Amino acid sequence: MSRYAWAPGYTDDGDRPRIVTSRFQYEDGYTLDRSLATGGYVGLRAALGRTPSEVHDEVRSATVLGRGGAGFPAGTKWGLTPQGVWPRYLVVNGDESEPGTYKDRLLMERDPHQLIEGCLIASYAAGLSQCFLYIRGEMALAQERVAAALNEAYAAGYVGKNILGTNFSIDIVLHWGAGAYVVGEETALIESLEGNRGMPRLKPPFFPAAIGLYGKPTIVNNVETLSNLPWLLTNGAAAYTAIGTETSPGTRIIAVSGHVKRPGVYEIINGSTTFRDVIYGEEFCQGIRDGHELKAFIPGGGSAPWFLPDQIDLPFEAKMVGPAGSMLGSGAIMVMDETTDIPAMALTLVRFYAHESCGKCVPCREGGTWLMRIMERVVAGRGTQRDLDQMLEIGQSITPGQYPHAASERLGLAAAPFPFRMTTICFVGPSAYNAVDSALTLFPDEFQAKLMKRTSIPVTAVGADS
Repeated sequence: MSRYAWAPGYTDDGDRPRIVTSRFQYEDGYTLDRSLATGGYVGLRAALGRTPSEVHDEVRSATVLGRGGAGFPAGTKWGLTPQGVWPRYLVVNGDESEPGTYKDRLLMERDPHQLIEGCLIASYAAGLSQCFLYIRGEMALAQERVAAALNEAYAAGYVGKNILGTNFSIDIVLHWGAGAYVVGEETALIESLEGNRGMPRLKPPFFPAAIGLYGKPTIVNNVETLSNLPWLLTNGAAAYTAIGTETSPGTRIIAVSGHVKRPGVYEIINGSTTFRDVIYGEEFCQGIRDGHELKAFIPGGGSAPWFLPDQIDLPFEAKMVGPAGSMLGSGAIMVMDETTDIPAMALTLVRFYAHESCGKCVPCREGGTWLMRIMERVVAGRGTQRDLDQMLEIGQSITPGQYPHAASERLGLAAAPFPFRMTTICFVGPSAYNAVDSALTLFPDEFQAKLMKRTSIPVTAVGADS
């Protein structure tokens, strides 16, 4: 067994299908030689042997859901570009930056040719003129591996002009980001590609499929989404949909972090694998560390509302998790055991999102900072009851009228399924509040315990009447 099977972040146990991680077991899985020896570019050859519309229909019928967070079907997204408008572009979102998420980085480091092949298939099927592969600035090894793989692919005739002797020609441009969380949002990523500050655009009218990069129709797909395409074109839509459920076919990569015995990246069967399977399964995380009990978990990365242990049997299925009050997001499960200081955990997340606000939206720019300052005061034992109420009121200015947890009813606001309304262009502002609302409403006793430690000198809450 290769050392990569047990490298930090990936395990290779059980008999689960391997759609996108089959080469992780090889030390040289990132090379062209290993790719070709294990079926690399077979899917591209199959695609080029068919018409673009046939390939598009294959992807559409397979219901390949986006793996970047929104879960929008890739084949449907490709069909949203306006007819007769050229050129049109493919932008690959490799700016993985959600707390707890690191599966796209491994895909780029361990199997970059699979991603490149997916880019070629998508460009061929959707009639795209050029591909831009945007990789997060901090991912140095991923950048190096993708750059080397692109050089190999160009030299072998898989990228460039008249690919594999056909009339299909396309270039792939590698772009390194500067490291900004908000650029994970597709319109902010497009702004960054154009040389502007990474700030999200209003939608509508700026849906990228209609008006995207350089004002032209643009398809933005996630790294994992595109990495599914080579297997799909090699094996067919019927084989793909035979895995998983009707509404969530195929597999999905998840990243598990926190208080489990074996954190890492796992490729699971989509739609049917439960959170219990992942956290306690022998082929996955093998339970909570040090014999402790599960206290809470975040099902979809740091921006998602939290779940309690009684929700552990929910499947990894958006139509089940959404009505329960959270989201699958980027596929990151963050596990907290009974030793977790809940207010401190919430502060860690709030501090991240407040820092990463681009500043375009007032509720996010100001509200996130206020939440951070109040939380710092509470965690330090200097908070008041007014501080706790103030945080819920700030949340109403960011996500008006709706909260993910029923305990917020003390403000007269009913709990609502995810997603809920927001006053910001993108999800950074609500992300800062989600951690506060989850912690404060699910674990109110821990906040009251913090209040008991406050000093004799009261501290006026931010925004409170003096």
